[in-house]
Amino acid sequence: MTVAATSSMVDWLRESETKEYGNFINGEWVKSSSGKTFPIYNSAKNNQLLGTFQDSVENDVNQAVEAANEAFKSWSKLPGPDRGAILFRLADLLEKNVEELAYMLSAEQGKTLAESKGEVYRAAKEARFCGGEAFRIEGSTLPGERSNVWSSTIRKPIGVIAAIAPWNFPVVTPVRKIAPALAYGCTVVYKPASVTPWTSVKLMELLAEAGVPNGVVNLVVGSGSKVGDPLVNHPLVKGISFTGSSNLGLEINQKAAGRLAKTQLELGGKNPAVVLDYTDPAAVAKQIVSAAFAASGQRCTSISRVIVVKEKREELTEALLQEIMKIKVGSAWESDATMGPLINKRHLDSVQEYIKVGLEEGARLRFGGEVLTEGEFSEGAFMKPALLDLVTPEMRVAKEEIFGPVLCVIEVENKTEALEVANNVEYGLAASIFTDKVSSAYQFAEDVEAGMVHINHGTASAAHAPFGGVKQSGAGAFSIGNSNVEFFTDLKVIYFEY
Repeated sequence: MTVAATSSMVDWLRESETKEYGNFINGEWVKSSSGKTFPIYNSAKNNQLLGTFQDSVENDVNQAVEAANEAFKSWSKLPGPDRGAILFRLADLLEKNVEELAYMLSAEQGKTLAESKGEVYRAAKEARFCGGEAFRIEGSTLPGERSNVWSSTIRKPIGVIAAIAPWNFPVVTPVRKIAPALAYGCTVVYKPASVTPWTSVKLMELLAEAGVPNGVVNLVVGSGSKVGDPLVNHPLVKGISFTGSSNLGLEINQKAAGRLAKTQLELGGKNPAVVLDYTDPAAVAKQIVSAAFAASGQRCTSISRVIVVKEKREELTEALLQEIMKIKVGSAWESDATMGPLINKRHLDSVQEYIKVGLEEGARLRFGGEVLTEGEFSEGAFMKPALLDLVTPEMRVAKEEIFGPVLCVIEVENKTEALEVANNVEYGLAASIFTDKVSSAYQFAEDVEAGMVHINHGTASAAHAPFGGVKQSGAGAFSIGNSNVEFFTDLKVIYFEY
């Protein structure tokens, strides 16, 4: 179905309210052996049902893993170009179905339609890149240590992958895990976040339409304790690709290490924007605000700390205020809305608590932060984007991941102190610097403790470049780019005497 207008979207949504969606195991839609389901509601209208989904249990996980393990025997033998052709078709289908997928995404997650469409197009780009990677699974030939011997290395797929995705990017994150797994010859059991499983149903349909054989990709919906834990602990699962909180990532890593399973972990962030000098403060503010409040600040790569030298602090703060005031909070269906609701009321309460703690610790609220409850806002978790200044490096709002639309301004004396403050957190995902001096940019790029560094622009990443972090922000091979080969394959060395 192609959803072309808001009126048809509303009619279609009304039809979906009575639907029960199954797990996708070995190419079939099946109910959970638990016999239980749970409802999902529109994030902007909490009384509007989107459908019911399976409350799965360990038995469902076992069936999916066994199906994936059986499918691996043939899928891993399929030539890489043939696997790549399927991923190219998937990319085309994602673009063909962008309207429907974007609508579903906005309904369950809350981001604006423009953001949702951007996410679907990004997923298509990443799938297409992985299709090309299936042609480039390279090894090497080495000179022999003695005569009449050749030595070579090849890459072999590791087997069944557990793909566990978060709720903030329910289309691009699963594609980011599934597409490289398929490219390198692995099979997948995918667990979406329990609050955003709807788009995952459509993804399974598109994967099947693209030509993915039965059992190669399986979907099991349910909680972390009932689905995630059995999946991580299953002896046939050879790798776990997880995106989510640092605490949960550490738990997964410990469990996986106990049986030497591989992990690829994309975790939290407390990303700084260091501002030293500039020609146009408005241009700098535009970059920072865009990176801070996209997806309502619910991104691991969101800029959450602005670390600015003393002489620029007042001017930059004013520029940030002017840019934040342009943000229009509203539901995804409003054409002029630029920031949607938070995922749910519980998460809104968590963000509000951080603002309260920040003020108690001595920060000043320069703009926003209010919960919006009037009219259309009464049915969702809406708030105004918040700007805090007079923040010091040791405050909780300066050190802990808030994961919401809150930006903190921290004043420092010079670039040396700026770097120290930037590194003075347990995270190390992304970092930005704004400077007109080449030497300052290079020094920051070398010394900042982050997996990704952005110079004179926000924390947006590319569809072909490796993505990952250091410290509490990640472990294992970076994703997205060709670094994926380190996770989805094992190295094998072959000696041949002739």
